[in-house]
Amino acid sequence: MCDQDHFEADRQEYEARGLITRKRFGAILGAGVAMPLPVVANAVAVTEASVTVTTPDGSADCYFAHPASGAAPAVLIWPDIFGLRPAFRQMGKRLAESGYSVLVVNPFYRVKKAPTAEAGGATPIQDLIPLARTLNETTHMTDAKAFIAWLDKQGPVAKNRKAGTQGYCMGGPIAFRTAAAVPERVGAVASFHGGGLVTDSPNSPHLQAARTKAQFLAAIAENDDKRAPNEKNVLKETFANAHLQAEIEVYAAAHGWCPPDSRVYNEPLAEKAWSRLLALYGKALA
Repeated sequence: MCDQDHFEADRQEYEARGLITRKRFGAILGAGVAMPLPVVANAVAVTEASVTVTTPDGSADCYFAHPASGAAPAVLIWPDIFGLRPAFRQMGKRLAESGYSVLVVNPFYRVKKAPTAEAGGATPIQDLIPLARTLNETTHMTDAKAFIAWLDKQGPVAKNRKAGTQGYCMGGPIAFRTAAAVPERVGAVASFHGGGLVTDSPNSPHLQAARTKAQFLAAIAENDDKRAPNEKNVLKETFANAHLQAEIEVYAAAHGWCPPDSRVYNEPLAEKAWSRLLALYGKALA
């Protein structure tokens, strides 16, 4: 779960260090406003739509974007605690322009249709904690199976190539568990400023993920690393012992630096993380 009550203090710290600017922060403070993402080089034409996916618990409202022609590897995106919103639609479309069939989900569909955070990344975290608490290991697993199964029924999805999944904040551990839920299907997993990847529980997401054959990317926020400095070491050791390829790196950015409507969005480091994601998918989903 994302319970980052320190967001405002972190924003002030990173602004003081010059890593984000007051002008940028003001520009994204409006409801649902996101910074424009850089244009994709050699972008393919994309078809996009709002879709509904049936799960064991109901109907999930999602966003689906894919190349306008041909079949492409499937990617399942788990948003952060702010949920499905324009910023993540923008991110999903951008990935589709890079040659993937992308499903961005509303993880809170059981309770509320998107948008679940009225002011996007500027919504107070405490307003969203009740939504996050409706999710658990069981919902992670059942949803992962349902969403991957839905993707595999779509014509624009290349069924002969592995699928990828990526998660942000609370979506990080869900992405790990997606690999565990459908290990025969998922070939690549990425977590960006993921919260709760490593726990003391025997069903910790990192332990479940290590029983798969996927390749991994974990991009860790600098302030998260300060609060849990051993997590990166546990991830490296666990994946190494499982003989799995894993790139684990701490970024000099605050928790939440990747989505373009985040209060601490850091474009240079978000772009670095994005490039590492494309490198992972280029290898694992080829």
